[in-house]
Amino acid sequence: MTGKKELDDYLQQGIYGEKELLPEERRKFLGTLRERIVLALTVKQVREKHIRSEVIDCLREHPKAKILLNGTIDYDFLSKYIQAAETYNIPFSIVERKDTKTDIGFVLAYDYAIDQENIYLASNETPNKLPKKKEKKKKRFPFLFPFTKK
Repeated sequence: MTGKKELDDYLQQGIYGEKELLPEERRKFLGTLRERIVLALTVKQVREKHIRSEVIDCLREHPKAKILLNGTIDYDFLSKYIQAAETYNIPFSIVERKDTKTDIGFVLAYDYAIDQENIYLASNETPNKLPKKKEKKKKRFPFLFPFTKK
Protein backbone atom coordinates (compact mmCIF):
# COMPACT_ATOMS: atom_id res chain seq x y z
CA MET A 1 0.00 0.00 0.00
CA THR A 2 2.79 2.46 0.83
CA GLY A 3 4.36 2.03 -2.61
CA LYS A 4 1.07 2.82 -4.33
CA LYS A 5 0.59 5.97 -2.20
CA GLU A 6 4.12 7.16 -3.02
CA LEU A 7 3.54 6.53 -6.72
CA ASP A 8 0.24 8.42 -6.61
CA ASP A 9 1.92 11.36 -4.81
CA TYR A 10 4.71 11.33 -7.39
CA LEU A 11 2.22 11.42 -10.25
CA GLN A 12 0.18 14.19 -8.61
CA GLN A 13 3.35 16.23 -8.13
CA GLY A 14 4.27 15.74 -11.78
CA ILE A 15 0.84 16.86 -12.95
CA TYR A 16 0.12 19.74 -10.57
CA GLY A 17 3.55 20.73 -9.30
CA GLU A 18 5.04 20.46 -5.86
CA LYS A 19 2.65 20.77 -2.92
CA GLU A 20 2.98 24.13 -1.25
CA LEU A 21 2.06 25.11 2.30
CA LEU A 22 -0.18 28.17 2.55
CA PRO A 23 -0.18 29.08 -1.16
CA GLU A 24 -2.37 32.19 -0.73
CA GLU A 25 -0.01 33.60 1.90
CA ARG A 26 3.00 32.84 -0.30
CA ARG A 27 1.37 34.61 -3.24
CA LYS A 28 0.70 37.69 -1.15
CA PHE A 29 4.18 37.87 0.41
CA LEU A 30 6.23 37.28 -2.77
CA GLY A 31 6.86 33.60 -2.17
CA THR A 32 7.55 33.59 1.55
CA LEU A 33 5.45 33.11 4.68
CA ARG A 34 4.31 35.90 6.97
CA GLU A 35 6.01 34.30 9.98
CA ARG A 36 9.43 34.82 8.32
CA ILE A 37 9.03 38.52 7.55
CA VAL A 38 10.87 41.34 9.29
CA LEU A 39 9.43 44.15 7.17
CA ALA A 40 6.93 44.45 4.33
CA LEU A 41 6.21 47.51 2.20
CA THR A 42 3.25 48.08 -0.05
CA VAL A 43 3.70 48.80 -3.76
CA LYS A 44 2.76 52.42 -3.06
CA GLN A 45 5.48 52.72 -0.42
CA VAL A 46 8.08 51.22 -2.79
CA ARG A 47 7.13 53.82 -5.40
CA GLU A 48 8.00 56.68 -3.05
CA LYS A 49 10.90 58.88 -4.14
CA HIS A 50 13.30 57.85 -1.35
CA ILE A 51 13.86 54.82 0.86
CA ARG A 52 12.61 55.54 4.35
CA SER A 53 15.08 55.59 7.22
CA GLU A 54 13.14 52.80 8.96
CA VAL A 55 13.89 50.51 6.02
CA ILE A 56 17.61 51.33 6.15
CA ASP A 57 17.61 50.65 9.91
CA CYS A 58 16.02 47.23 9.30
CA LEU A 59 18.62 46.41 6.63
CA ARG A 60 21.40 47.26 9.10
CA GLU A 61 19.81 45.25 11.91
CA HIS A 62 19.11 42.15 9.80
CA PRO A 63 22.12 41.46 7.53
CA LYS A 64 21.32 37.72 7.35
CA ALA A 65 17.85 38.29 5.90
CA LYS A 66 17.00 38.46 2.21
CA ILE A 67 15.04 40.97 0.16
CA LEU A 68 12.17 40.03 -2.14
CA LEU A 69 11.02 42.68 -4.62
CA ASN A 70 7.80 42.66 -6.61
CA GLY A 71 8.77 42.30 -10.27
CA THR A 72 5.62 43.98 -11.53
CA ILE A 73 6.95 47.33 -10.26
CA ASP A 74 9.04 49.42 -12.68
CA TYR A 75 12.78 48.95 -12.31
CA ASP A 76 13.19 52.70 -11.69
CA PHE A 77 11.47 52.24 -8.32
CA LEU A 78 13.23 48.96 -7.49
CA SER A 79 16.74 50.18 -8.30
CA LYS A 80 17.14 52.12 -5.04
CA TYR A 81 16.30 48.97 -3.06
CA ILE A 82 18.73 46.92 -5.15
CA GLN A 83 21.46 49.49 -4.44
CA ALA A 84 20.65 49.35 -0.72
CA ALA A 85 20.81 45.55 -0.81
CA GLU A 86 24.24 45.70 -2.42
CA THR A 87 25.42 48.36 0.06
CA TYR A 88 24.47 46.18 3.04
CA ASN A 89 25.43 42.87 1.35
CA ILE A 90 21.91 41.50 1.56
CA PRO A 91 20.85 39.02 -1.13
CA PHE A 92 17.78 40.02 -3.12
CA SER A 93 15.41 38.45 -5.62
CA ILE A 94 12.93 40.01 -7.98
CA VAL A 95 9.77 37.92 -7.84
CA GLU A 96 7.30 38.08 -10.69
CA ARG A 97 4.30 35.84 -10.87
CA LYS A 98 2.08 36.74 -13.78
CA ASP A 99 -0.95 34.95 -12.33
CA THR A 100 -0.77 36.71 -8.96
CA LYS A 101 -1.88 40.16 -7.82
CA THR A 102 -0.47 41.49 -4.54
CA ASP A 103 -0.21 44.89 -2.93
CA ILE A 104 3.17 43.96 -1.37
CA GLY A 105 6.16 45.51 -3.11
CA PHE A 106 9.11 44.75 -0.79
CA VAL A 107 9.76 42.04 1.78
CA LEU A 108 12.72 41.62 4.12
CA ALA A 109 12.57 38.04 5.39
CA TYR A 110 14.55 35.15 6.82
CA ASP A 111 14.50 31.50 5.72
CA TYR A 112 13.01 30.55 9.08
CA ALA A 113 10.18 31.75 11.31
CA ILE A 114 10.76 34.80 13.50
CA ASP A 115 7.07 35.61 14.20
CA GLN A 116 7.45 39.38 14.33
CA GLU A 117 4.18 40.93 15.39
CA ASN A 118 4.18 44.11 13.27
CA ILE A 119 5.73 43.70 9.83
CA TYR A 120 4.22 46.70 8.07
CA LEU A 121 5.72 50.15 7.89
CA ALA A 122 3.40 52.93 8.94
CA SER A 123 2.09 54.98 6.06
CA ASN A 124 2.93 58.68 5.68
CA GLU A 125 -0.67 59.32 4.88
CA THR A 126 -3.19 60.08 7.53
CA PRO A 127 -5.35 57.01 7.96
CA ASN A 128 -8.92 57.18 6.81
CA LYS A 129 -10.90 58.40 9.74
CA LEU A 130 -14.05 56.58 10.63
CA PRO A 131 -17.10 58.71 10.18
CA LYS A 132 -18.46 60.08 13.40
CA LYS A 133 -21.74 58.73 14.59
CA LYS A 134 -24.55 60.99 13.68
CA GLU A 135 -26.09 62.60 16.65
CA LYS A 136 -29.80 62.34 16.74
CA LYS A 137 -31.36 65.57 15.77
CA LYS A 138 -33.22 67.13 18.62
CA LYS A 139 -36.77 67.88 17.86
CA ARG A 140 -37.62 71.50 18.14
CA PHE A 141 -41.15 71.13 19.28
CA PRO A 142 -41.52 67.74 20.96
CA PHE A 143 -44.81 68.76 22.53
CA LEU A 144 -46.34 69.00 19.05
CA PHE A 145 -45.50 65.36 18.25
CA PRO A 146 -46.01 63.37 21.47
CA PHE A 147 -46.48 60.06 19.63
CA THR A 148 -42.92 59.90 18.21
CA LYS A 149 -40.07 58.28 20.10
CA LYS A 150 -37.55 60.53 21.76
